[in-house]
Formats: sequence, C-alpha cells, structure tokens
Amino acid sequence: MRNYNSFKDILSISDYSRVRKHRQIINSVLSATTIGSLKLNDKLPSVNELAIDCNISRDTVVRAYTFLKENDIIDSIPGKGYYIKSITNKYKPKVFLLLNSLSPQMKKIYDAFAEALQDRANIDVYIYQNDYNQFKNHILDNNTKEYTHYVLATNFEDKDYIDFIKNEVAVDKLILLEGNSEQLGDEIACVYQNLESDFFQVLEELECYFRKYKGIKLVLPKNNKIPNEIRDSLAKFCHQYHYKFRIVEDLNNEKLERNTVYVNFDNDESLVNLIKKINCTDFVLGKDIGLLSYDDNPLKELLAGGITVISHVFEKIGYQLADTILNNESEQLLEPLNVIIRKSL
Repeated sequence: MRNYNSFKDILSISDYSRVRKHRQIINSVLSATTIGSLKLNDKLPSVNELAIDCNISRDTVVRAYTFLKENDIIDSIPGKGYYIKSITNKYKPKVFLLLNSLSPQMKKIYDAFAEALQDRANIDVYIYQNDYNQFKNHILDNNTKEYTHYVLATNFEDKDYIDFIKNEVAVDKLILLEGNSEQLGDEIACVYQNLESDFFQVLEELECYFRKYKGIKLVLPKNNKIPNEIRDSLAKFCHQYHYKFRIVEDLNNEKLERNTVYVNFDNDESLVNLIKKINCTDFVLGKDIGLLSYDDNPLKELLAGGITVISHVFEKIGYQLADTILNNESEQLLEPLNVIIRKSL
C-alpha cells in the first residue's frame, strides 16, 4: 500500500474551474486510476488531511469520498483510512432519466443522449406523463437503486415539489432538464433557458426578413399557454422596431392582412389551418404575408415549401448532457435557440 503523498501530487483542484471542487477531486481519482497513477490499495489522505492540504472544506472532501465509496472506487478501514478499492474501468455511471413525455422534441434529446453515452453508462428511462403523482412515485420506487445521476425533465415549481426533491434526491446527483434550479440552490446542474434575452436576440436576427412587412401577429388561442418571456419579447421587439403587434386568439374569425407576419405557437393542426386560410387568398407566402413557427419538425420542412422556425437545438442538449455525466461535472448549460430560414418568411 503506497503512501497518500502520491495522490497529492496528481490531485488537480483549481479555484478558477467551473467544475465544483468535490467534482474535481472525484475526477482526479477517476483519471488517476485510469492512467495508472493510482493503483489498487494505494492509500488516500484522510478527510482532514486533504481539507487542510488543499485549503477546502471538510464537507467538500466528504462529498467526494462519499461518491467514490458509493461507486466502489474507494473504501475505508477503521484506523487505517481510505484506499483505492477498484480501477475505473469497472465504474460506469448509472442514470435515472425521468421524462415528462416522449414528445418529438424530448425524443431528439434522448436519442442524442443515448448515442453519446452508448455502452459507457447504464440508463433507466421512466415517463410520468406530466402527472405529479407519477413523477413522485417513480422517484420513490427507484431511490434505493444507487444511481449516480438523476436527470429530471420537469417544470414543477411549487413548494411541495421543492421540498420533495430536496428530501429524496441527493443534490450532487441531480441534473434538471428544462427545469428551474434557482429554488434548489446554485449548485444544481441543469439545462436552462434564458428565453427573454435569447428569443429577443433571435427576433433581431430575423429583422432583415421582417422589413418587407408592417405588422406581426401572434397566433395564440386562449387555452394555449406559452412562457411569458416569449410573448413579452415579441411585444418588446415590435415596439422597438415599430411593427404593429396583436395577439390572435381565434384563427377561424381572423381576417388575414397583407404585409403581416403570423407567428404560430399553436399545434401543427393550427399551422395547417393557417396555411389553408392563406391559400384561399391571393397572398403569396413569403412576399405578401409571412409565417414563422416555433420548434421544428419534418412537417414544417415540407409544408408550403418550408416554414421558417425558431427552434431549440435538441440534439445538442442531449450531447451536452452526456458530456456532463461522462466528465462527472456539475454544469449549468444554456439551452440554445436556432433559426432555420425557409420560404415562408
């Protein structure tokens, strides 16, 4: 059993890294066992020794050592301390993935996520169909299976949800997908949206296409909810760039106007009905009247020669999520927005 001084030489902890310090300790151990710098039975410093040597808190070291023990990388013997129990080729992340639904968008995220991980991680997938009780039951039924990561797709924000997550899921194992992490603390890994600034920025990118039009109308039935940030950004853009702005709640009673862009946030059926309505006029799509939609799919690529869309890059989200897990990081990743220009604008 070699002395732990060899471990101190290979430990890499930086105050300037975006990776949390307990994760840096974990990554150092995993990397060192992979390349052979640490071998079976090598001795590690105690919690106090490592905390003092690296000028970090005991809690940070405890969190790192707890993770490594739970995954059988290290172990401890009373009176003798911590040592390397196994090498990392036996370590494989075990991911609990809980999705609200298997929508086309979520399927793109999952497919990219699974493709990136391949056989380097085990994934158990559960779907709770936007039902909060199902959401809780899936977690309660599986929280004894020693998962290394809990990836949750959720937009619940009430106090019961916050308390439930804090009580049932370890913070350092949690990654929120399309969720708000603010109430759970700034250490939570997440894929987040900055819709207000991102959506406004995308609209500014499209301004050169809007110039041929005089007004912008948002097609949004009363029973269809979208984030306030999107509606507010669209209204702000129209005010700043001097476009007339109105919300259309009932498309059936809407008299289409020339020199107007219609922004469709309703479902694909509504989009098809809007195109049919345009076809009943003498307006030329992309010249007399414009059409912009949200979130891409194969149908929008084909309809009316192609519908211009603002869409999240779902595949990139899946790849980023996989990197976070494989690198054992605690990242807060921005969910990117993209514009696909087609004939409708």
